[in-house]
Amino acid sequence: MKNLHFQIFKFAHSLIHSFSLSIILFALVACHPDSKKGLISKADNESPYAKLVSGNEHFHHLKPVHPDVDLQHLKEASKSQHPFAVIVCCSDSRVSPELIFDQGVGDLFVIRTAGNMIGSLELGSIEYAVEHLGVKLIVVMGHENCGAIKAFVEGEEAPGHIKDIIDSLKGESEIKAIPLTDKNRLEECVIANVQHGIKQLKTQSNIIHEKLEKGELKLIGARYDLDDFTVSFTKQQ
Repeated sequence: MKNLHFQIFKFAHSLIHSFSLSIILFALVACHPDSKKGLISKADNESPYAKLVSGNEHFHHLKPVHPDVDLQHLKEASKSQHPFAVIVCCSDSRVSPELIFDQGVGDLFVIRTAGNMIGSLELGSIEYAVEHLGVKLIVVMGHENCGAIKAFVEGEEAPGHIKDIIDSLKGESEIKAIPLTDKNRLEECVIANVQHGIKQLKTQSNIIHEKLEKGELKLIGARYDLDDFTVSFTKQQ
């Protein structure tokens, strides 16, 4: 009889332990920041701008959630793309928009050139994202200590086609307006270069101009800080 009681007690203890463990595991999965259900619900309720701001917060605090890289999303992305923002930025290897804004596959339509320069090919690519993919936000982003702009400011002799970049910077009216004696000339030129890019998009593209006029598109400037990993945004236009 004692043996029977012991077996019943052992079975009950095992059952209670298994049930408790299941409850704990369920709570951990439900509350985990990578919980797909919570992540999708939050992201769907955020504006494109808010997604970028919150994503950069994750990156700044070294706590990325790496959204939209699960198998199901990758399979869906292979059939069509639905980016929520265009990011025009520098080719600098330290300035990767998908990482800086903590976004995944298919979230951002990225245009990268040294010094975030914008020419006709870049304009056409941006127009494609706006006209055919329905993107509602364009961000022109410069960054701290940009090599292309630094070469221009220091007056270095540029070989090959690098000279084309320097010459293009020399022709920007926003940069010309900055005094040569300005102690912060490099950083001022970074900001001026972003302002020039915004002006280009507003004045050189009828597609973008019309979308802005109708309120169907937002255009904003930004600067990425290499030291503290934060993005500062200008006023939306």
